[in-house]
Amino acid sequence: MSSRKTPLQEQFDGLVSDYKERLYWHIRRMVISHDDADDVLQNTFIKVFKNLENFKGESKLYTWLYRIATNESLTFLKKKARRLRINDEQLQQQLTDNLRSDPYFDGDALQIKLQNAINSLPQRQKQVFLLKYYEEMPYSEISTILETSEGSLKASYHHAVKKITKYVTQD
Repeated sequence: MSSRKTPLQEQFDGLVSDYKERLYWHIRRMVISHDDADDVLQNTFIKVFKNLENFKGESKLYTWLYRIATNESLTFLKKKARRLRINDEQLQQQLTDNLRSDPYFDGDALQIKLQNAINSLPQRQKQVFLLKYYEEMPYSEISTILETSEGSLKASYHHAVKKITKYVTQD
């Protein structure tokens, strides 16, 4: 039996090597927990591997990867909330509260406050904020990932920044 990799396996290994850290942090910002982020990242790459042959190049490869990671994160959060029998807002609060005891989090009080502010946003505003602020993506690429217009993304980002600023500057 040969241990030689197929071109698809080599391509996939390259994708994992090139994108695992960026996708991990994108997922982690959405699901908060390190362990959950690892699980979602693994699910993301499983889905990527299963669909790699079908990628037609109609969008940039990394926007395709981010769309899969975003969708996997949202699906994970919905399932977690359902399993815990709580709503999305309660789940986001619980995730932020758990951040303080997370051994992989070494942030200070201001970073906890920022995370609380981000988690208080409606889901769409949160997604837009995370991609624009942390990933520094142009609206055109965020539009592809979230499958919505650039105009609505700009409005969502503007509202998110205002809400976060108000939240963080409150006493």
